Amino acid sequence: MRGYARPTPTSDNGRVNASPSSQQWFDRALVVSPGGVNSPVRAFRAVGGTPRFMVGGEGAWLTDADGERYLDLIGSWGPMLLGHAHPEVVAAVQAAAGHGTSFGTPSPPEVELAEEIVARTPVDQVRLVSSGTEATMSALRLARGFTGRDMVVKFAGCYHGHVDALLAQAGSGVVTLGLPETPGVPAHVTADTVVLPYNDRAAVEAAFAELGPRIACVITEAAAGNMGVVPPEPGFNQFLSETCRSHGALLISDEVMTGFRVTSSGHWGLDGAREGWSPDLMTFGKVMGGGFPAAAFGGRGDVMAQLAPNGPVYQAGTLSGNPVATTAGLTTLRLADEDVYDRVDSWSGSAQSLVTEALSQAGVPHVLQTAGSMFSVFWGVTEPVTDFAGAQAQETWRFAPFFHAMLDAGVHLPPSAYECWFVSAAHDDEALSRMAAALPEAARAAAAAPEPTRT
Repeated sequence: MRGYARPTPTSDNGRVNASPSSQQWFDRALVVSPGGVNSPVRAFRAVGGTPRFMVGGEGAWLTDADGERYLDLIGSWGPMLLGHAHPEVVAAVQAAAGHGTSFGTPSPPEVELAEEIVARTPVDQVRLVSSGTEATMSALRLARGFTGRDMVVKFAGCYHGHVDALLAQAGSGVVTLGLPETPGVPAHVTADTVVLPYNDRAAVEAAFAELGPRIACVITEAAAGNMGVVPPEPGFNQFLSETCRSHGALLISDEVMTGFRVTSSGHWGLDGAREGWSPDLMTFGKVMGGGFPAAAFGGRGDVMAQLAPNGPVYQAGTLSGNPVATTAGLTTLRLADEDVYDRVDSWSGSAQSLVTEALSQAGVPHVLQTAGSMFSVFWGVTEPVTDFAGAQAQETWRFAPFFHAMLDAGVHLPPSAYECWFVSAAHDDEALSRMAAALPEAARAAAAAPEPTRT
């Protein structure tokens, strides 16, 4: 252990504490993990203070190492559509684990999960992987292999995981931490990445006019949720689909966040299914894993046929299609019927009204934006936010006092002004009452927040 001795947790009076606090866990984590966390936004750098180390979850609620109970509006960043520790999901996972946790061979649950995804979406086939980043990385490689082209078009503020070529002007933790560039990504890797303003049709047309024969694909979040919630303007995704098709490029719709969360068929159910178009490739994650590390990418049969072992584009993963993870995802999707989506939408709508009312009464200029049940607040603005520049123009300094006031009142929000809020079918009247009680004081804290001195 290279001379490191694990500290014995003690309480303030010096006696041994059998249950370390969040602060004690964080102190220990700082020694063995960069920033004390395994994903940067969790470190509370954007809001200050100590991250809460969670030891349990049930329904809409989380319990931390100090025994405090919180209403959860993170939902593990999206997967927990049914709420934490849903009894049927837990039972299915326990049964699957009892038969073995990993085989390194095909297994029945991965086939059933793939069938469920194909039945709900426009894809012909899917390949299962272990993370959203892996899904977008693989879809990118497949698009380049299929078209024989190298250039990729993405949109500023859209986050597609920590894929080297896609970190240029990304949202999520990159913007939360104010990172202008990402060391470790060679310039030549992003040289073939074209970054355009989101919702800007003219910019897309200009890019294809200049570079069309070199563009392999356009990748976009089906509805942007990593610079705050910025939905596509009506018809924008259809425009991307038609533009790609006319130029021989592929459209990759990233539904890692929105897939199976905003409808049973993801955001595509809100636009493509109604407008009569389909992306060429899609990426999925979060809900389809039921809280376990599972993701997927899928698309047109002729495109997917280029994947090994049928085609020359290689992709593989030791834990892809893990039987426990696929069981959790399959059980979650089968339980996610229309009643679940109705309950999620209804609670989210009620919560949005409470947020808007509290901020308005406190005199905080804001805009609340939605993509299905996902929503977020843009601080200090009065007009809808349509792109990354608009998201960055908000008064993010109002968020930290709001966040901590909510946390003190037992409501755990995402610790970043650039992340969206997630709810579940387990959010009920008690959860709404907790939200309503916490909001007025938090809104006043946001209103009283001093603007930082510019240097």
